[in-house]
Amino acid sequence: MTDIRRQTLLASALIPVGLLAVMLYIQDQRQGWPFSRHTAHTPAVSQAAPQPAGESASDLLSARAPVDMSARQIEMLGVQTELVDTQRLDDPMRAVATVVADESRVIHVHTRVSGWLEELYVNTTGQQVRAGQPLGGVFSQELYSSQSEYLSALRRAAGSGPASAVLNAARTRLTLLGMSDAEIARIEDTGEVRRLVTIAAPINGVVLNRGVTQGTAIDPSTEILTIADLSRVWVIAEVAEGDAAHLSTGSTATLSFPTSGREPFTADVEFVYLTLTERTRTVRVRMSVPNTDGRLRPGMYGSGQFQVATRDALTVKRDAVIDTGQTQHVFVHTPENLFEPRPVRIGARFADRVEILDGLEIGEHVVTSGVFLIDSESRLRASGGGHFGHGGQSGPAQDETGRAGEHDEHSH
Repeated sequence: MTDIRRQTLLASALIPVGLLAVMLYIQDQRQGWPFSRHTAHTPAVSQAAPQPAGESASDLLSARAPVDMSARQIEMLGVQTELVDTQRLDDPMRAVATVVADESRVIHVHTRVSGWLEELYVNTTGQQVRAGQPLGGVFSQELYSSQSEYLSALRRAAGSGPASAVLNAARTRLTLLGMSDAEIARIEDTGEVRRLVTIAAPINGVVLNRGVTQGTAIDPSTEILTIADLSRVWVIAEVAEGDAAHLSTGSTATLSFPTSGREPFTADVEFVYLTLTERTRTVRVRMSVPNTDGRLRPGMYGSGQFQVATRDALTVKRDAVIDTGQTQHVFVHTPENLFEPRPVRIGARFADRVEILDGLEIGEHVVTSGVFLIDSESRLRASGGGHFGHGGQSGPAQDETGRAGEHDEHSH
């Protein structure tokens, strides 16, 4: 009786061990946890192979596969196509326009000597000034000494040749140091040295910036004021990258600035910038326009409309093009009832259409609705995924109702 009991206890102890061994064997065959020997020496693809910086046309085709769908699936998914054909492009190009100061009419006011800005008569940004208007008074020891030398030479001149040459040299020195002819004439009339020398406005304009305050020590590198003549301003228009090729110097634009109270007016393109604004992916074009009434203020926003030459081009709806950032592609509905990914090169963009420069032919059909769903399925099939309606399995047959071949399933 004792031996039977021992055997029973031994069997009951071995049963869990056997079950555990069977479970571990199954996990081993399935390559599941805790067994990692199947993948221990397999290099990680993401670490071993560097990813390419951009997606080329060949990468696009290798990453996507043609998609086949039944007529019922096309109807259920709402897939729509359109015929590729040429279209007359005569729509004007539109762009955002901004008023800026004419860079050739901006003056930075400096002195030519070192000293102290003891008086500042114009000290408010936005203040209007006239050419010759006093802006401030500067005391300079160098200018003070040069005035004294000039007066001494003037007294010794007495019409003699050598004295006249010295006098001319002294007068030239005062001019080079920034004194005006009127100030020099005043010294000659009064015979007295001026303690403060006046800084005069070089042009009519508006003060854009005040660089110093009254009493500041200054030198020739100190910017005292910045003055801009706004009687003529620049208008900078931001043109889409794809549209810039159709513009050149002399192109005409209709500009509109509603907040200025000014009626729309025309202007000619004066300059097309050679660089691209990376943040907005636009090309800047410049127009110079008169602004005698001062209604166009720097910083004001408006719009520009450019009339381009009429031409024929292949176009598709904007929704037909999938832009990955590196490539653009569409899906073409082939006669074999396949939706084939096709890389394209796009040109000008319009309100609801895009110009196709390369990749499509007249008479082909491109998907315009449901394109993102087809793109997802295309990528899934390229990676070995399944078909619509098969739950991830690419079964051999599928009838128009979307059901797999039930007869084959029952026969097995």
